Amino acid sequence: MVKKVDKILIELRNVKKHYQMGEVIVKAVDGVSIEVKEGDFVAIMGPSGSGKSTSMNLVGSLDTPTHGEIFLDGEDISTLTESDLAQVRGRKIGFIFQSFNLIPNLTAKENVMIPMMFQGTDLLEREEKAEKLLNLVELEDRMDHYPNELSGGQRQRVAIARSLANDPEVILADEPTGNLDTKTGEIVLKFLKDLNKKGRTVIMVTHDPNLAQEYADVVYWLKDGVVDKITKRSKTERRE
Repeated sequence: MVKKVDKILIELRNVKKHYQMGEVIVKAVDGVSIEVKEGDFVAIMGPSGSGKSTSMNLVGSLDTPTHGEIFLDGEDISTLTESDLAQVRGRKIGFIFQSFNLIPNLTAKENVMIPMMFQGTDLLEREEKAEKLLNLVELEDRMDHYPNELSGGQRQRVAIARSLANDPEVILADEPTGNLDTKTGEIVLKFLKDLNKKGRTVIMVTHDPNLAQEYADVVYWLKDGVVDKITKRSKTERRE
């Protein structure tokens, strides 16, 4: 029997991101190679200043490299224009941010509808999909509430629902529990773990080694803008 080859959804090949700060060149990322395979739970781990935030922006197609190649679902996106990159990103990657990034004058339902609007989805379909997703994250009784009427955990669950709006192949979570208490953080991580169990690819950026090791199949440990080490384990060894 021929072994099935794992599909690589995102690949960074010797990627560098340098910034000119006056006469000094800041090497935020200096030759990073990362592979994200379909169905994996990947963690990008590192302390402040390690390059993990820049790596997240590159993995999520939020930024373009100074050097190297980035492939998203087999397509080299390193040289795409920002408008083309935004369209590709909007279809293939859903984002969950530490600070939630919800629009304060929109309801939970309206916030979830926003990504679909940018992809040209009609209004009725946007409304139905948003309601379904808010049911999924157990916020069916908070759809018409504004962000300031929700707890931190509820806002992060709205953000999870919003990240799923366009049925992306990859969910990218940037410090998803950073602004939450321990108990609420565990609830949010359970949602991410359940999404991964259902086949969604999850990338989590974190500074917390315990989270990285408990939930991820593959951990990229960054230090000074490079991958210091890579640890892997089977799904059966992860926290359930």
